Amino acid sequence: MIKRFDNIKLSIFRPESDLIKVAARSLGAPVRYFRILKKSLDARDKGNIVWVYSVACSSEEECVRAPLLEKIPTDKKVVIVGSGPAGLMCALRLVDRGFMPLIVERGQKVEERRRTVSEFFNGRVLDPQSNVQFGEGGAGTFSDGKLNTQTRDGFNRDVLDYFVRFGAPEEIAYLNKPHIGSDRLYDVLRNIRAHITACGGRFAFDTVAQGLDVRNGKLAGLKLKNVRTGAEDLVSCDAAVFAVGHSARDTFMMLHREGVAMDSRDFAVGVRIEHLAADISFAQYGKSFASLPAADYKLVSHAHERTVFTFCMCPGGVVVPAASEEGGVVVNGMSLYARDGVNSNSALMVQMKRSDFGSDDLFAGMRFQREIERRAFKAGGESYRAPAMTYGDFAADRLSCAFGGVRPTYAAGVAYAPLSEVLPQVAVQALKAAIPDMDKKLKGFASRDAVMTGAETRFSSPVRILRDASRMSVSLEGLYPCGEGSGYSGGITSSAADGIRTAEAIFDRFKS
Repeated sequence: MIKRFDNIKLSIFRPESDLIKVAARSLGAPVRYFRILKKSLDARDKGNIVWVYSVACSSEEECVRAPLLEKIPTDKKVVIVGSGPAGLMCALRLVDRGFMPLIVERGQKVEERRRTVSEFFNGRVLDPQSNVQFGEGGAGTFSDGKLNTQTRDGFNRDVLDYFVRFGAPEEIAYLNKPHIGSDRLYDVLRNIRAHITACGGRFAFDTVAQGLDVRNGKLAGLKLKNVRTGAEDLVSCDAAVFAVGHSARDTFMMLHREGVAMDSRDFAVGVRIEHLAADISFAQYGKSFASLPAADYKLVSHAHERTVFTFCMCPGGVVVPAASEEGGVVVNGMSLYARDGVNSNSALMVQMKRSDFGSDDLFAGMRFQREIERRAFKAGGESYRAPAMTYGDFAADRLSCAFGGVRPTYAAGVAYAPLSEVLPQVAVQALKAAIPDMDKKLKGFASRDAVMTGAETRFSSPVRILRDASRMSVSLEGLYPCGEGSGYSGGITSSAADGIRTAEAIFDRFKS
């Protein structure tokens, strides 16, 4: 019989293999089955930092199999628009249920996309159709593959199991703050694609949905266009999942023209802030930091009337160019699996309100984001370099002319420029109040050498495609908004779980 043991503490200086000995003592017998269920770091006492585990073990050989999902023989045609976490997980669940979906993706497959993104990083040549935002894997492909989430969705475990099944490190299934790493995601995505196609699914890369075919009030098909050749096609479908992420602005406008019900949303804008990874780790762990993985953090400040918070923290990572439109600069963050870079960075975001950009116009928030991105492009010299400055100069309202101990990692290069001319003034004032406040919680966060790079504008979608309890559009039968573009999730795990739930809704609709 399998038994579970919780709150097992292990010194950071002891090998993880010692857990087997602990389990044997608890069982009073040799261990023949062993599995780590959860692993987290307790650093509250910097003089005694420990790993805390929950494990399952048995003195007998055990064979634990995942339950098989019910499949249905079906000729129902499902099209999924977008191959980010929501779209891919939706596709995986559908093929496991017996469907053979068509996945439509405006960007390239990951092999080609990686080359295109590298050209942008190194040569500042932007492909508006395939970049950090668009392409196989979505924006998460180039943002570390962080899988920690605040949601309690029952499908979160399924998301982790799918990633492990297709090549992600097994530890993501039990780490408190799991991540795959942008370098490991490359092979995971290729394995997912191979499985879907082996099950009869198809991919149409370099392809956008430019219109809907609606008949008798129901979605009957999608009008597709190849962005490279211009070739157009009309594909019929019984259901279409729109998992387009937060940056498919032209798709949002197309859906609005087609009469799909949508609403505007609040969102956040800000910058990327970089510190030395060693300084963050020392602040979090003390003298033991060299024996531990690069430290992360999560901070919130209410020192200003606008909430300021960190998001998408990348230990040992870099700041990456994330523009998807010509003439705009957008920043994001990324770590590789090892998280061994010199710097650590995170998004430092200020909550915006619809009153900041106008609540009467559905796309006012989208234009508000775009205007910030264009100001960042201009401030950086109109070459996709990003405006950057030290925190010391930002606080003192002066232009930076040199960087100190922290060097910017933004791959396309930076230009000394005042962020006060890029961000809304309410965001500038909120950041000035929040950074010293956050320093009270994380010593060194307000280091004068910290580098601030702008602009971070793609925290979330500025619009929501409205859906009902069946996860279908409130205005069009057969259309399923899903993931970040639906406005009902944020981040890789919650979006992926939303994709699985949407697949289950489609399965329930057609199984009888």
